[in-house]
This record gives sequence, structure tokens and C-alpha cells, in this order.
Amino acid sequence: MSTLTWQADVLDGYAQASLRAPASAPEGGGDGQLTRTLVRRVEAPATPRAAALIVHGYNDYFFATHLADSLAEHGCVVYAVDMRRAGRSLLPGNQAHHISHIDELAEDIADAAQAVTADAAERGWAELPLVVHAHSTGGLAAAIWANDRPADPLAGLVLDGPLFGLALSAWQAAAMRVTPAIARLRPRQVVVPAPSPYTTGLMDRGWAFDTAWKRPEGVGATAGWLAATAAARRRVAQGLDIRVPVLVASADSTGPDRLDNPRHASQDTVVDVEAIRRHSATLGPNVRHLIVPGAIHDLALSADEPRTAYLDAVGHFVDTVVT
Repeated sequence: MSTLTWQADVLDGYAQASLRAPASAPEGGGDGQLTRTLVRRVEAPATPRAAALIVHGYNDYFFATHLADSLAEHGCVVYAVDMRRAGRSLLPGNQAHHISHIDELAEDIADAAQAVTADAAERGWAELPLVVHAHSTGGLAAAIWANDRPADPLAGLVLDGPLFGLALSAWQAAAMRVTPAIARLRPRQVVVPAPSPYTTGLMDRGWAFDTAWKRPEGVGATAGWLAATAAARRRVAQGLDIRVPVLVASADSTGPDRLDNPRHASQDTVVDVEAIRRHSATLGPNVRHLIVPGAIHDLALSADEPRTAYLDAVGHFVDTVVT
């Protein structure tokens, strides 16, 4: 039985509820309290075929209602999670998006998936298969979660521009090699200041979101976050064994995250799409890698044509994995 207490969300037509504090939450201390927030689309298909859980990335939170609408059109009752130290779950004292291990985010996904299943059953839709749509760092964490401890009803996994690799200069690669040592001593130290032309470009192209939760000035990456995501990327590179169908989607190229980049609005300027290509085939026995020309890092926020192509492919994937 779900024990969630729902209230109106900041998005019209949505409700939110706080999940229990994570098991890995610190006992007091300098980070303040930790929570995770489940969001649900109030309107649902008359007879849902599946539940969908949307997972955000770094310097991000759930706001893409058009993605939720598209999933609903394919028969999904739609939920999203704002993970610890992010978006609706960012509390006083929290260091935004900091983690020490990818399992922290995997735990947030696991707890959200469990809550989705319980809440859907309480709404009269027991035993719905689950489809998870996860972006960027959320995609990296979701791949680890789906490999290590997937939810029983998991039917399919969509990875949107997953953080499987970074396009680094020589000096950045050298700096990354010393990050684990810094993380052991000062995990919360900001190692990479992170202005985000990518986020500014989204605003320039008309996407509306709360800039306190998705910051144009970026969120500086801590040594802990860098070490945790690097370790998770090494796991992916070694190969996983995800036992459900996986759709991995990426742009067709990676370019510099500068507003003077002439393709800033039509290529990935955050992660290395070649790393996505290399590692997709080793995620499990049933993986499709979708390359969308003209897409950006978050394919769901691309220009009209690539966005439509991406959402159509996601809808087809849902139709394929849900009976």
C-alpha cells in the first residue's frame, strides 16, 4: 500500500509527494536532510498499459511535460523523480547534485520505481509493467540500477544521451586522473567550475524551467561526483548484463559547449556520443542504439524535427516492450 501524501506540484496538471529519506542519508552533519520527490501526471489513460518513470540528469529536474504527454499517448501512467539534492528535492544545506557513489542515484531510482508500482496499484492499476526513461547522469545511474537490482516489473529502459563518456581536452583528462585522490580527502570540493552554455542555449531556444533548479551558470562538479561517475563509466565500459530491452539514444556528433559553436543547437555539447556508440552494444543482449541527426544532449529538448523523431522512436519502443 502506498503511504505517499500528494500535493499540488509546481507544474499544472501534476502532483508531487516526498519519498522516505534514503537509507544512505547521512546522520545529520553538514549536508542537511535528504529527500527524493516523486511527481505524477494527474491525467492518465483510461486503461493504462504501463507505468513510466522519468529520471533527470545533472543540473536538471523534471519539467519536460511534453515527454510525459508523449508517453501517456502510448498508454503510460507517467511519473518522474527528482533525485537527492536536485530540483524539488534540493533542501537547505544540500550541495546540489553531489554524490560519493553512483549507488546513491541508483537507490533513488530503485525507491522511486517501487513507489510508482505501489501508487499505480493503489490507483487501481496493479501489476503494470514499468518503463524507465533516464537522461545523462540519470541514464548512467539507471544502467547500473537495471543491471544490479532492477524492479520486478521493469519491461524496458530508455537511455537519453547517457553519460558514458566525456569529450575531454588533454589537460582535462590529466585533471581527471587526480580526482579520485582529491575525492578521498575532500569529496565536496568543487573541482570543475561548470558554467553551462548548454542550459543557456535551451533558454534562448524557448524552453522554460526554474533557473534555481536548472542553472544557466551551471553547478560546479565536486571531486566526489567526478570520481563516482568516472567509476560508473568504467563499469559500463567493462560490460553490463541488463536483461530487459534497452533503447540507447544519442545525437549524431559531439561538439564544443560554446554559444559561438554553429551547431550548438544541433549536436551534443555535453557527452561523447562515440562513447555511447562503443558501450551500447555491451549493456545486454537486447540493445538498440538510435542515432538522431540534429539532436542535442537531451534528445527530448531538441529542435522540432529531431525531437519528433526521438519521441516517435520512444513511443514505438514502448509499444514493442509492453504487451
